[in-house]
Amino acid sequence: MKLNKKDMRQRRHARSRFYLSGTAQKPRLAVFRSLKHIYAQIIDDETGETIAMASSLDKELRSSIKGGNKEGAKQVGQKVAERAIEKGITCVVFDKGGFKYHGRVRELAEGARSAGLKF
Repeated sequence: MKLNKKDMRQRRHARSRFYLSGTAQKPRLAVFRSLKHIYAQIIDDETGETIAMASSLDKELRSSIKGGNKEGAKQVGQKVAERAIEKGITCVVFDKGGFKYHGRVRELAEGARSAGLKF
């Protein structure tokens, strides 16, 4: 059975999710990267709730960024960090979603760190 890129990424993500879990004190910052956009959510896995989220499709960000490029990913990271800090979250577990830690995923993480989140 030959697996495509999407299936391989989902397998990598499942392996990492075995070890990563978000709690109320330290929720999970989950990243998803599509070809055109980038999405970030802060999730409490104990209750299954999304505490904060941001994406390159947000109305606030859509005018200043073009799609999911590196600059856009950094702004998405900053925005999700701002929304989390408003709700009292300062420390998170980073879940890169089976993607490599470079390019847009890395820029999102650096943007979130620069806005005050701790990993």
